[in-house]
Amino acid sequence: MSSDDDRADPAADDAVRAHLDTVTGATRRRDAETLLGMFGRITTEPARLWPGSIIGFGRYHYRYESGREGDAAAAGFSPRKASMSIYFADGLGAYADELARLGPHKTGVGCLYIADLAKVDLAVLEQMVSASYRAVTAGDYYGHRARESEGGRPEPREPE
Repeated sequence: MSSDDDRADPAADDAVRAHLDTVTGATRRRDAETLLGMFGRITTEPARLWPGSIIGFGRYHYRYESGREGDAAAAGFSPRKASMSIYFADGLGAYADELARLGPHKTGVGCLYIADLAKVDLAVLEQMVSASYRAVTAGDYYGHRARESEGGRPEPREPE
């Protein structure tokens, strides 16, 4: 779902690399490089720097019932001071089993926070990111978010 202008764009590559060069701390830098490789393998999309210092892969179009709409990264992460923020556009409600097996983490609405990737099961994380990316790019995803408390994805709906 990436546009052709995102593919093999040296400026986009340079922006991502420049951002990664600002990441301080050996653990955070190592984790950023690990996620860069993982997300690239999963999505087969090039990394792109999105607003908010998000390193994103692919894109999807969202539209809320309020009428607000736009484009966002289909999969993404951001190296923050305290932890890695990993973004799940479909929410985390559908991943209760995986979260139980993942290892130490915190969650927010659609965000997974991991302080040290060496302490989590990377195979579980890869399953989660892969499932989320597939859900968001399947063609029937229109910006709804899985209900965090109910543990499931909503039924697909037709675009308005």
